[in-house]
Amino acid sequence: MKHTIEVNGIKLYAFHGCLPEEGKIGGNYVVDITITTDFTEASLNDELNKTVDYVVVNKIVKEEMAIRSKLIEHVGQRIVNRIKKEVNNVDALRVKVIKICPPINGDVNNVAIIIEG
Repeated sequence: MKHTIEVNGIKLYAFHGCLPEEGKIGGNYVVDITITTDFTEASLNDELNKTVDYVVVNKIVKEEMAIRSKLIEHVGQRIVNRIKKEVNNVDALRVKVIKICPPINGDVNNVAIIIEG
């Protein structure tokens, strides 16, 4: 069976960006994670080890977002790599990293990258 687990709206303050100021001042980010899995056994037996642990997903996102990158594409790929390596029962994964109010000389709410695989 195919199921989806989402961990949405992980709010973080991080220091990503190509500008030196972004590494010093930082900015607000939001990360959304979507995992396709099969949690049939967990739903029948009420066992955490038979599904995706949201705490682990949140921890990975926080740890990777704490490591400075020039590009959110780079940090997004690191999140994908770690989730695939450390989380069981992941059939497919979607990671969205949103940078709030990017310094791009325009009135823009946010920019985002999405990695699916």
